[in-house]
Amino acid sequence: GAGVTLVTGLPGNAVQIAELAKALKSLCGVGGAVKDGVLELQGDQRQRVVAELERRGLKAKSAGG
Repeated sequence: GAGVTLVTGLPGNAVQIAELAKALKSLCGVGGAVKDGVLELQGDQRQRVVAELERRGLKAKSAGG
């Protein structure tokens, strides 16, 4: 498979994280879920996610291979 992109350390409460998750899933055109405050997106979405988080004024960095 293409793997999974994990987004950790998101600010806000559960509702805010869920809203951000919905926006990122839509942007990337993939499915995903929030589990214990960690957003999981299908596939390697690191570049898109980092760019969108920075656009929203959040600090973001890519990790992994």
